[in-house]
Amino acid sequence: MPVIAVDKPLNLTSHDVVNRARRARGTKRVGHTGTLDPLATGVLVLCVDDSTKVVQFMEADSKDYLAWISLGAGTPTLDAEGPVEATADVPPLDPAQVQTLLQTFTGPQAQVPPQYSAIQVGGQRAYAVARAGGALDLPARNVVIHSLDLLGVYPGVDTAPRTFDPQSWTPADTGHTFTLPPALGEFATLLVRARVGSGTYLRSLARDVGGALGVPAHLGGLVRTRVGRYDLRDATTLDGLPEAAGIPDLAALDFPVIEADDRVARELRQGKRPVHSAQGRHVVTLNGELVAVVDGNGEHLKVVRAWA
Repeated sequence: MPVIAVDKPLNLTSHDVVNRARRARGTKRVGHTGTLDPLATGVLVLCVDDSTKVVQFMEADSKDYLAWISLGAGTPTLDAEGPVEATADVPPLDPAQVQTLLQTFTGPQAQVPPQYSAIQVGGQRAYAVARAGGALDLPARNVVIHSLDLLGVYPGVDTAPRTFDPQSWTPADTGHTFTLPPALGEFATLLVRARVGSGTYLRSLARDVGGALGVPAHLGGLVRTRVGRYDLRDATTLDGLPEAAGIPDLAALDFPVIEADDRVARELRQGKRPVHSAQGRHVVTLNGELVAVVDGNGEHLKVVRAWA
């Protein structure tokens, strides 16, 4: 234990944060449940020591973002790392029409990942090939975008809001103020609040929204405000890592709970399949302590992961 939500600062990789957590907590056993790009900030969920066992059950959590989509300028990385490699005049933008357009990007869909990503094809990392001047044929991946809400249209990233109400993550005069990467120029910017499923690239979404408007586009800024049950307003800073209490594994697992008796708990820990009427994925506890994560078919429980 424990599971800790960290507010990742700008210009650090997720691995940088993991390394700092290892030093701060005095352990090598630290993992995370979903990468954040260096130019993105916000919630990065860390699992420390024995809590690394729950990473596999949290990687599929849905995530919320604030995204600043800059239109009229494309970059090879699809974000503000740059450089700008293509520009175009942006047509007049009607917020109602933009919101209608955004709705066409919601639901299950196939999304092509960015060339600058950690995806492997034939043993090669896409970003390594891209940095060498090449490109991989990256197949589209099935993702789900649950919702996209337009919070405003602005002349540029620097004129768009950076202070938000932490209860609703909407622009406000006071609240949580974010640091964004330096703008690559004054390009019309959409401020979008997004809720997406696992594996969705907001950089690809920016590219595709621009494409639908007939212009190149890139992600001028990105903040992850939620991962699963972890909200940014409750996240610790890097400086707070040594003392961060976090939460125990059981509280981190967002599944229905089965309270077992001694026999069922013993059989699960032995890898057996005890009789039970539960269907779907559940957490099994004994006297309030975590025993296993299981899948039920209505007749038996099958162990996915057990705890001694």
